[in-house]
Amino acid sequence: MKSAAILVAVVDDDESVRESLPGLLDELGFATNTFSTAEEFLQSGVADNAKCLILDIAMPGMTGPELHRELMKRGYSIPTIFMSAHPEFASLPDMREGAVDCLLKPFRETALLEALNRALNLK
Repeated sequence: MKSAAILVAVVDDDESVRESLPGLLDELGFATNTFSTAEEFLQSGVADNAKCLILDIAMPGMTGPELHRELMKRGYSIPTIFMSAHPEFASLPDMREGAVDCLLKPFRETALLEALNRALNLK
């Protein structure tokens, strides 16, 4: 498997996540694009190439689940991993609608890798 070509998009309003997650994903062999808002992601055109999305649930403006639904409306079916620092959000039924997983921040590298493997059907 040559995973260097696999693009993972990260959308989170938390700057520390946008700075740390790409380094971890790079170590795991993935290419990464980061965005601070759902709107920024939608305007970027990256949805055409992203093989997986890692979305924060609670963001100002459009939330992660709202972005996920908007992408589905536009005909995209990008495997999505939600993340949240709030356990109560992760357990809401609509947070998991069509999502591969919902990780609670802070999450372990192994939890992220397992979710990515499920999202991308990797072994």
